Amino acid sequence: MSEHGIESTDERTIGAPALKTASAILWDHWMAGERMDALPEAVRPASRTEGYAIQALLEERSAEPIFGWKLAATSPAGQEHIGVDGPLAGRILAERLVVPGGICPFHNNLMQVAELEFAFRMGRTLPPRSAAYSVEDVLDAVGSLHLAVEVPDSRYHVFERAGAPQLIADNACANYFAVGPATEVDWRGIDLARHEVIGFIDDGPPQCGIGSNVLGDPRVALQWLANELSQLGIPLEAGQTVSTGTCVVPMAIAPGSRVRGNFGPLGMIALNIAADGAENV
Repeated sequence: MSEHGIESTDERTIGAPALKTASAILWDHWMAGERMDALPEAVRPASRTEGYAIQALLEERSAEPIFGWKLAATSPAGQEHIGVDGPLAGRILAERLVVPGGICPFHNNLMQVAELEFAFRMGRTLPPRSAAYSVEDVLDAVGSLHLAVEVPDSRYHVFERAGAPQLIADNACANYFAVGPATEVDWRGIDLARHEVIGFIDDGPPQCGIGSNVLGDPRVALQWLANELSQLGIPLEAGQTVSTGTCVVPMAIAPGSRVRGNFGPLGMIALNIAADGAENV
Protein backbone atom coordinates (compact mmCIF):
# COMPACT_ATOMS: atom_id res chain seq x y z
CA MET A 1 0.00 0.00 0.00
CA SER A 2 1.32 3.44 -0.91
CA GLU A 3 1.67 6.44 1.40
CA HIS A 4 -1.62 7.71 -0.04
CA GLY A 5 -3.55 4.62 0.99
CA ILE A 6 -3.94 3.28 -2.54
CA GLU A 7 -3.34 -0.42 -2.88
CA SER A 8 -0.88 -1.65 -5.50
CA THR A 9 -2.72 -4.12 -7.72
CA ASP A 10 -2.15 -5.92 -10.98
CA GLU A 11 -4.84 -3.79 -12.63
CA ARG A 12 -2.53 -0.79 -12.61
CA THR A 13 -1.05 -0.20 -16.04
CA ILE A 14 0.87 3.02 -15.44
CA GLY A 15 3.68 3.52 -12.95
CA ALA A 16 4.35 6.12 -10.28
CA PRO A 17 6.09 8.64 -12.60
CA ALA A 18 3.08 8.57 -14.94
CA LEU A 19 0.68 9.01 -12.04
CA LYS A 20 2.62 12.08 -10.91
CA THR A 21 2.69 13.50 -14.42
CA ALA A 22 -1.06 13.06 -14.81
CA SER A 23 -1.69 14.69 -11.44
CA ALA A 24 0.56 17.63 -12.32
CA ILE A 25 -1.20 18.16 -15.65
CA LEU A 26 -4.63 18.17 -14.01
CA TRP A 27 -3.49 20.45 -11.18
CA ASP A 28 -1.93 22.96 -13.57
CA HIS A 29 -5.08 23.05 -15.69
CA TRP A 30 -7.24 23.47 -12.56
CA MET A 31 -5.19 26.36 -11.21
CA ALA A 32 -5.07 28.11 -14.60
CA GLY A 33 -8.76 27.52 -15.41
CA GLU A 34 -7.73 25.72 -18.59
CA ARG A 35 -9.03 22.54 -20.23
CA MET A 36 -7.84 19.62 -22.31
CA ASP A 37 -9.49 17.02 -24.48
CA ALA A 38 -8.01 14.18 -22.39
CA LEU A 39 -4.89 13.26 -20.49
CA PRO A 40 -2.05 12.11 -22.74
CA GLU A 41 -2.48 8.42 -23.51
CA ALA A 42 0.79 7.46 -21.79
CA VAL A 43 -0.45 8.79 -18.44
CA ARG A 44 -4.19 8.26 -18.86
CA PRO A 45 -5.79 6.09 -16.15
CA ALA A 46 -7.42 2.91 -17.39
CA SER A 47 -9.24 1.99 -14.17
CA ARG A 48 -10.94 3.58 -11.19
CA THR A 49 -7.98 2.48 -9.05
CA GLU A 50 -5.56 4.41 -11.25
CA GLY A 51 -7.90 7.39 -11.25
CA TYR A 52 -7.92 7.43 -7.45
CA ALA A 53 -4.14 7.03 -7.34
CA ILE A 54 -3.77 10.17 -9.48
CA GLN A 55 -6.34 12.03 -7.39
CA ALA A 56 -4.55 11.11 -4.15
CA LEU A 57 -1.49 13.08 -5.25
CA LEU A 58 -3.54 16.27 -4.89
CA GLU A 59 -2.90 16.08 -1.16
CA GLU A 60 0.79 16.77 -1.74
CA ARG A 61 -0.12 19.99 -3.57
CA SER A 62 -2.71 21.25 -1.11
CA ALA A 63 -1.51 23.73 1.49
CA GLU A 64 -3.62 22.12 4.24
CA PRO A 65 -5.01 18.70 5.13
CA ILE A 66 -8.06 17.91 3.03
CA PHE A 67 -11.35 19.28 4.35
CA GLY A 68 -13.27 16.19 3.35
CA TRP A 69 -14.89 14.34 0.48
CA LYS A 70 -17.53 14.84 -2.18
CA LEU A 71 -19.68 12.51 -4.21
CA ALA A 72 -20.52 13.01 -7.87
CA ALA A 73 -23.04 11.20 -10.06
CA THR A 74 -25.36 10.20 -7.23
CA SER A 75 -28.50 10.04 -9.38
CA PRO A 76 -29.28 7.90 -12.43
CA ALA A 77 -29.68 11.05 -14.51
CA GLY A 78 -26.31 12.37 -13.35
CA GLN A 79 -24.62 9.06 -14.11
CA GLU A 80 -26.15 8.94 -17.58
CA HIS A 81 -25.13 12.54 -18.23
CA ILE A 82 -21.44 11.83 -17.71
CA GLY A 83 -21.46 8.24 -18.94
CA VAL A 84 -20.64 6.38 -15.71
CA ASP A 85 -22.35 3.46 -14.02
CA GLY A 86 -22.02 4.58 -10.41
CA PRO A 87 -20.95 7.38 -8.06
CA LEU A 88 -17.47 8.92 -7.98
CA ALA A 89 -15.60 10.24 -4.93
CA GLY A 90 -13.41 13.33 -4.82
CA ARG A 91 -11.45 15.32 -2.27
CA ILE A 92 -12.60 18.70 -0.94
CA LEU A 93 -9.54 20.91 -0.61
CA ALA A 94 -9.54 23.36 2.28
CA GLU A 95 -8.36 26.20 0.06
CA ARG A 96 -11.43 25.80 -2.17
CA LEU A 97 -13.90 26.61 0.62
CA VAL A 98 -16.03 29.73 0.45
CA VAL A 99 -17.81 31.21 3.46
CA PRO A 100 -21.60 30.77 3.17
CA GLY A 101 -23.06 34.03 1.91
CA GLY A 102 -19.64 34.98 0.53
CA ILE A 103 -18.40 35.35 -3.02
CA CYS A 104 -17.40 32.29 -5.01
CA PRO A 105 -14.98 32.85 -7.91
CA PHE A 106 -16.44 32.05 -11.32
CA HIS A 107 -13.03 31.80 -13.00
CA ASN A 108 -14.02 30.61 -16.48
CA ASN A 109 -16.22 27.87 -15.05
CA LEU A 110 -17.21 25.37 -17.74
CA MET A 111 -20.00 23.47 -15.98
CA GLN A 112 -21.75 26.65 -14.75
CA VAL A 113 -24.01 25.01 -12.17
CA ALA A 114 -24.57 25.09 -8.42
CA GLU A 115 -25.67 22.10 -6.37
CA LEU A 116 -27.47 21.94 -3.00
CA GLU A 117 -26.28 19.12 -0.77
CA PHE A 118 -26.40 17.52 2.66
CA ALA A 119 -22.95 17.30 4.27
CA PHE A 120 -21.97 15.11 7.23
CA ARG A 121 -19.05 15.92 9.53
CA MET A 122 -17.48 12.86 11.07
CA GLY A 123 -17.23 12.66 14.84
CA ARG A 124 -14.90 9.66 14.80
CA THR A 125 -12.75 7.86 12.26
CA LEU A 126 -13.96 4.91 10.20
CA PRO A 127 -10.80 2.92 9.41
CA PRO A 128 -10.45 0.59 6.42
CA ARG A 129 -11.73 -2.91 7.16
CA SER A 130 -12.69 -6.07 5.32
CA ALA A 131 -16.37 -5.99 6.33
CA ALA A 132 -18.58 -3.41 4.68
CA TYR A 133 -19.91 -0.56 6.81
CA SER A 134 -23.67 -0.47 7.30
CA VAL A 135 -25.69 2.74 7.27
CA GLU A 136 -26.01 2.42 11.05
CA ASP A 137 -22.23 2.00 11.45
CA VAL A 138 -21.59 5.16 9.50
CA LEU A 139 -24.30 7.28 11.11
CA ASP A 140 -23.02 6.32 14.56
CA ALA A 141 -19.70 7.94 13.58
CA VAL A 142 -21.26 11.22 12.38
CA GLY A 143 -20.85 14.26 14.59
CA SER A 144 -23.08 16.79 12.83
CA LEU A 145 -25.13 17.60 9.73
CA HIS A 146 -24.47 20.67 7.58
CA LEU A 147 -25.97 22.34 4.50
CA ALA A 148 -23.68 22.82 1.53
CA VAL A 149 -23.43 24.37 -1.91
CA GLU A 150 -21.06 22.92 -4.47
CA VAL A 151 -19.93 24.81 -7.57
CA PRO A 152 -18.21 22.03 -9.55
CA ASP A 153 -16.03 22.25 -12.63
CA SER A 154 -14.01 19.99 -14.91
CA ARG A 155 -10.60 20.16 -16.50
CA TYR A 156 -11.86 18.44 -19.68
CA HIS A 157 -13.53 20.22 -22.61
CA VAL A 158 -16.13 17.47 -22.92
CA PHE A 159 -16.28 15.98 -19.42
CA GLU A 160 -19.40 14.01 -20.38
CA ARG A 161 -17.21 11.71 -22.48
CA ALA A 162 -14.06 11.56 -20.32
CA GLY A 163 -15.06 8.30 -18.58
CA ALA A 164 -14.95 7.35 -14.91
CA PRO A 165 -11.15 6.84 -14.53
CA GLN A 166 -10.32 10.28 -15.96
CA LEU A 167 -13.14 11.97 -14.03
CA ILE A 168 -11.93 10.41 -10.78
CA ALA A 169 -8.39 11.56 -11.58
CA ASP A 170 -9.87 15.01 -12.12
CA ASN A 171 -11.09 14.93 -8.50
CA ALA A 172 -14.65 14.03 -9.52
CA CYS A 173 -15.16 17.56 -10.89
CA ALA A 174 -14.55 19.15 -7.47
CA ASN A 175 -14.05 22.90 -7.39
CA TYR A 176 -15.59 25.29 -4.81
CA PHE A 177 -17.75 24.52 -1.77
CA ALA A 178 -19.64 26.46 0.86
CA VAL A 179 -20.48 24.48 4.01
CA GLY A 180 -22.73 25.98 6.66
CA PRO A 181 -22.59 25.53 10.44
CA ALA A 182 -23.96 22.43 12.12
CA THR A 183 -27.75 22.28 11.95
CA GLU A 184 -29.44 23.05 15.22
CA VAL A 185 -32.44 20.73 14.89
CA ASP A 186 -32.46 16.99 15.61
CA TRP A 187 -31.65 15.84 12.09
CA ARG A 188 -31.43 12.20 13.15
CA GLY A 189 -35.19 12.24 13.63
CA ILE A 190 -35.78 13.45 10.06
CA ASP A 191 -36.22 11.16 7.06
CA LEU A 192 -33.61 12.79 4.86
CA ALA A 193 -34.69 10.71 1.86
CA ARG A 194 -38.09 12.44 1.92
CA HIS A 195 -36.78 15.84 2.90
CA GLU A 196 -37.57 18.56 0.36
CA VAL A 197 -34.95 21.06 -0.74
CA ILE A 198 -35.78 24.18 -2.75
CA GLY A 199 -33.20 26.14 -4.71
CA PHE A 200 -33.30 29.65 -6.14
CA ILE A 201 -31.05 31.49 -8.58
CA ASP A 202 -31.46 35.25 -8.19
CA ASP A 203 -35.20 36.01 -8.26
CA GLY A 204 -36.01 33.05 -10.48
CA PRO A 205 -38.65 30.40 -9.82
CA PRO A 206 -38.15 27.75 -7.13
CA GLN A 207 -36.29 24.64 -8.23
CA CYS A 208 -37.50 21.73 -6.13
CA GLY A 209 -35.59 18.64 -5.10
CA ILE A 210 -35.60 15.90 -2.50
CA GLY A 211 -33.08 13.88 -0.52
CA SER A 212 -33.91 10.68 -2.40
CA ASN A 213 -32.22 12.17 -5.48
CA VAL A 214 -28.94 11.33 -3.70
CA LEU A 215 -28.49 7.56 -4.14
CA GLY A 216 -31.99 7.14 -2.76
CA ASP A 217 -30.98 8.65 0.59
CA PRO A 218 -28.09 10.97 1.59
CA ARG A 219 -27.30 8.58 4.45
CA VAL A 220 -26.82 5.77 1.94
CA ALA A 221 -24.53 8.06 -0.05
CA LEU A 222 -22.42 8.59 3.06
CA GLN A 223 -22.28 4.83 3.56
CA TRP A 224 -21.16 4.38 -0.05
CA LEU A 225 -18.32 6.88 0.44
CA ALA A 226 -17.13 5.17 3.63
CA ASN A 227 -17.01 1.81 1.88
CA GLU A 228 -15.40 3.21 -1.28
CA LEU A 229 -12.59 4.66 0.84
CA SER A 230 -12.32 1.50 2.90
CA GLN A 231 -11.79 -0.57 -0.24
CA LEU A 232 -9.01 1.82 -1.23
CA GLY A 233 -7.37 1.52 2.18
CA ILE A 234 -8.22 5.11 3.14
CA PRO A 235 -9.79 6.04 6.50
CA LEU A 236 -12.73 8.41 6.66
CA GLU A 237 -11.28 10.57 9.40
CA ALA A 238 -12.84 12.36 12.33
CA GLY A 239 -13.32 16.04 11.49
CA GLN A 240 -13.65 15.44 7.76
CA THR A 241 -16.86 16.54 6.02
CA VAL A 242 -18.63 14.53 3.32
CA SER A 243 -20.83 16.41 0.83
CA THR A 244 -23.13 13.73 -0.48
CA GLY A 245 -24.41 15.01 -3.84
CA THR A 246 -27.06 17.34 -5.14
CA CYS A 247 -30.67 17.08 -4.02
CA VAL A 248 -31.84 19.52 -6.71
CA VAL A 249 -31.11 19.14 -10.42
CA PRO A 250 -27.91 21.23 -10.93
CA MET A 251 -28.97 24.87 -11.20
CA ALA A 252 -27.57 27.06 -13.99
CA ILE A 253 -25.41 29.96 -12.79
CA ALA A 254 -23.62 32.87 -14.45
CA PRO A 255 -21.26 35.59 -13.22
CA GLY A 256 -23.10 37.64 -10.61
CA SER A 257 -25.68 34.95 -9.74
CA ARG A 258 -26.97 34.57 -6.20
CA VAL A 259 -27.62 30.99 -5.10
CA ARG A 260 -30.00 30.15 -2.25
CA GLY A 261 -31.00 26.83 -0.81
CA ASN A 262 -33.98 26.35 1.49
CA PHE A 263 -33.76 23.10 3.49
CA GLY A 264 -36.95 23.79 5.47
CA PRO A 265 -36.54 23.27 9.23
CA LEU A 266 -32.85 22.46 8.72
CA GLY A 267 -32.19 26.05 7.61
CA MET A 268 -30.97 27.94 4.56
CA ILE A 269 -27.66 28.50 2.80
CA ALA A 270 -26.65 31.11 0.23
CA LEU A 271 -23.68 31.83 -2.00
CA ASN A 272 -22.85 34.66 -4.40
CA ILE A 273 -21.10 33.98 -7.69
CA ALA A 274 -18.45 36.57 -8.52
CA ALA A 275 -19.28 39.11 -11.21
CA ASP A 276 -17.40 38.60 -14.43
CA GLY A 277 -13.72 39.32 -13.83
CA ALA A 278 -14.02 39.43 -10.03
CA GLU A 279 -12.24 36.44 -8.55
CA ASN A 280 -11.81 37.27 -4.87
CA VAL A 281 -13.39 34.87 -2.39
